[in-house]
Parts: sequence; structure tokens; C-alpha cells
Amino acid sequence: MGLLTGWQSMHKTLRKALPGYCAFCLASTEPGQGWCTTCLVELPWNVKPCTHCADPLRERDQSLCAHCLQEPPPITHTQAALLYQAAIKELIYDFKFNAFPRAGMLLVELMLKAMPRHPGAALLAVPMHPKRARERGFNQAQWLAEQLSRRTGLPLLQAECHKLVVAQRTLNRQERAANLRGAFRMAKDTHPLPAHIMLVDDVVTTGATGNALADVVLDAGAERVDMWAVARTPLGNN
Repeated sequence: MGLLTGWQSMHKTLRKALPGYCAFCLASTEPGQGWCTTCLVELPWNVKPCTHCADPLRERDQSLCAHCLQEPPPITHTQAALLYQAAIKELIYDFKFNAFPRAGMLLVELMLKAMPRHPGAALLAVPMHPKRARERGFNQAQWLAEQLSRRTGLPLLQAECHKLVVAQRTLNRQERAANLRGAFRMAKDTHPLPAHIMLVDDVVTTGATGNALADVVLDAGAERVDMWAVARTPLGNN
């Protein structure tokens, strides 16, 4: 990398980290805005999602994907207004693996821009095993949930991951479910639970993680569990 190229790359990173510039195209923005109007419209919005898992649907008259029709999940509704593609994928990577604070705040703003119609009575972040949290430096779901709790006034409950599971990225749907079996438990001071709890995570892929946690929450006394995430990885289960 030449000196000029290196300076340009550094300059772009600095501008992305500072307010006053669109996080996606780096154009100037209005005070307090993290994106320009054009980029906001052109983000990969999840226009027609499955009600249960938020996987994009092909047919307009559908409300559920084929998988959720065959095996209804424990999660009643998943709110993932964006798709894990393009600029959103990059923004989540900057937040999750580079710990860019502004990237995290932009994700929170996007989540609040598309709040669930029924946000429930409390939030619960998808927990991370302590070893994984130490390796990464933080639990991105917990960070998002804390910010959303402050902004919405919803209380934040705690759960624990006490099983060091194999990385989910290389596993199929069935393997993910088996990998997560027995991984979660509610923290001791969370009882009794509210009737309606909203799980918080950054990305929903197959939904196996959220479903495993939802089973634990329902077993602990909740009556309904939903999921609120930034984005959904489209799988095409239609």
C-alpha cells in the first residue's frame, strides 16, 4: 500500500468514525444524522419478511416461510428490518469485530427507526460465553440491548451462556440447534419473568440461537418471546 493510498484509507476510516458524515457514502449530513437520505432509502431493507423468523418472502400473499409453517418456532415475531448485505454487513462488521462506537450507535438508531409494534415488557440480550466475550472484548448483543434499554425505558433482564459451543458459522440448521442445546439459563435474580420478553441480537441467521434462548425463557415462565435484531441473513426458506 503506497503512502497516498494508505492516507486515503485512514482518512476514510476517520471520517466514518466522526459525526457529520454519512456512514455509508461519506457525504456531509444534517447535524445529528448518521446517514444521508439517499443512503437511508437504498439500504437493504427487509421488505417482506416471515412473521416468525424474518426470512425474506418471495410471494406477497405469504406471511410465513416454509420452514416456519412446517416447524413453528418458539419465537412469535422477529423484527429485523434490514438484510445482512452490502453496507449493513460492513457496518455490523465494524461494530462487532473492530468495536467502532459510532458503528454501534448507528445500528441502534436503525433499530429504533423500525421498532417492533409490540416491544414487550423487557429486553434480554442473547448472552455470550465468558471465554468468547473475553476473546472479542465485549458482547455486541448486550451492548445493543443496553443502549435500547436506555432509549426505550424497557428494563433489561440477564441470561447466561454456560456452554462453550462450537462456532455456529460452519454448521447447518440441525447442527446449530444441537450445538446450542443446554447452552443458556436465566440469571438467578430474574424471576418472576414478565409475560412478554424481547430478545436482542445483531444478526439472525437460521434463528437457532434465538430459538434456544426462547425455549429457556418460556420454560422459566414467560408467555411470549420475540426477537429484535439489526438484520436478517436471507436463507430463502420459501
